[in-house]
Amino acid sequence: MPDAASLRALEAALVLLIDHDLAASTLAVRVAASARAHPYAVVSAGLGALEGPLHGAASGLAHRMLTEVLERGSAAAVVADHLRGGRSVPGLGHRLYAGPDPRARALFARLESVPGARDALAAAREVEATAARQGTPHANADLALAVLTVASGMPPEAGETVFAVARTAGWIAHALEEYAERPLRLRPVGQYCGPKPPRAMP
Repeated sequence: MPDAASLRALEAALVLLIDHDLAASTLAVRVAASARAHPYAVVSAGLGALEGPLHGAASGLAHRMLTEVLERGSAAAVVADHLRGGRSVPGLGHRLYAGPDPRARALFARLESVPGARDALAAAREVEATAARQGTPHANADLALAVLTVASGMPPEAGETVFAVARTAGWIAHALEEYAERPLRLRPVGQYCGPKPPRAMP
């Protein structure tokens, strides 16, 4: 059964993940709403973009990495495996932040009061410290969400579900704003820059 501190951490995660600038899924939602898609279709557009490993599914990768760190007892080997393989370390870095992700900081602070999160939180901090020595960026919200899911005994995919539930509220707010705008204002125009035809077209 969940304890009160875990529920507060989950609630914090849901609030922190509601919206985050024009992320890929939010832009997809805006485009669909600009075309006057039905609200259910708008949310479906967001879910389609969210599914990628560079967006909503990123917390599952961080979850699996944290589980491996806990099993092996050290972050050094796990981080080294990722870097040697030319892969980024899951849960680190964000294109909007040169420094720490403030959402991660806020969720880590909540997780400190969760009794069962001590080991997963220590593993996440060790991952961040180990990667920092290699010049890798700070922890992001995906790593903090992974601490929550690992500590709660959730499956790796649970972080994506939490992310989607939270972000759906933000998407609906964006859709409502977009419905009030001029229709199809988010319709870009392409410009062909490929090879020219071998002869003049009739």
